Amino acid sequence: MSPAVRRSVGLVVVALVVAVACTLLGRWQWNRHVWRDHAIAVVTSSAKAAPVPLDQILSTTDGSLPPQDVWRRVEVTGHYEPDATVLLRNRPVDGNAAYHVLVPFVVEDASAGTASRPTDPGAVLVVDRGWVPTGETSAAEVHPPAPPTGSVTVTVKLRATEPASTRSAPAGQVQAIAVDQVLDAADMAGATTFPAYGGLTAETPAPAVALGPLPAPSTDPGSHLSYAFQWWVFALGGLVAFLVMARRELLEARVEAQDDGARPDAVSPSGDGPALWPTRDDPRPARRRPEPRRRPDPNVPHRRGGRDEDAEDALIDAQLAAADDRS
Repeated sequence: MSPAVRRSVGLVVVALVVAVACTLLGRWQWNRHVWRDHAIAVVTSSAKAAPVPLDQILSTTDGSLPPQDVWRRVEVTGHYEPDATVLLRNRPVDGNAAYHVLVPFVVEDASAGTASRPTDPGAVLVVDRGWVPTGETSAAEVHPPAPPTGSVTVTVKLRATEPASTRSAPAGQVQAIAVDQVLDAADMAGATTFPAYGGLTAETPAPAVALGPLPAPSTDPGSHLSYAFQWWVFALGGLVAFLVMARRELLEARVEAQDDGARPDAVSPSGDGPALWPTRDDPRPARRRPEPRRRPDPNVPHRRGGRDEDAEDALIDAQLAAADDRS
């Protein structure tokens, strides 16, 4: 295999590797776009749907929150445990440092009065009531406003419990809204709880001092779709570019082979040695210098013309020479 063919094969292999890699990256971005589009559809449909009783979504404290019911608004009746308030750290709101206020909500009726008898009494639902600014320092104490007392009907957006955090936090604070960790920080470990938490949207009766409202979920689709098409364009462009380079290698090799066939015969410095191409050290034939042109004699009349004029000049010269001889 000639070097040109080896280079061409290498370029083809590189083209295939680049094309496959870019195609897979584009597929990955496409899957992220599909997932994001589905999440936005869930948020949009949940925002348009009317609130339903909690027990219609979570009929039991076991299991998990169905993915299609994330962000679904539900109503539930119960009472807060203000002494068990827990603060969520490192969760800024609109770029501002903030603590989220997590309060255990003891359910009195998960049907919110729609059932003939209360459902799931005694179960605990962790409610994110909103946010408050942090202190001037991380060690400064923050006392959020108290929630309404007595029996309260709340409307919340259901969220799946977050994975437990491995980072430590001061007493009464957590690093994630993991239901079990929140109840541990609230000294309510072992309580029967729902496998989800709620983001507060309304309370009846209203509190004396409202907290900062929770931000709405983002519905920005992001740039995953455009990134997917960019990767696929790179795949096609890279494939074409490397194939063109491989073809050029073969064409250049073919042209060089044709040029080698058209070179003059090799010469040998000694009749029996190996044939070599002429080098700079080989003798070269001397170049003839052109003869200098003679300048015409200004005393001799010079006349250009055709053949007839030259013949006349020769005849005149001959007659003048004959006259000189007679004299």
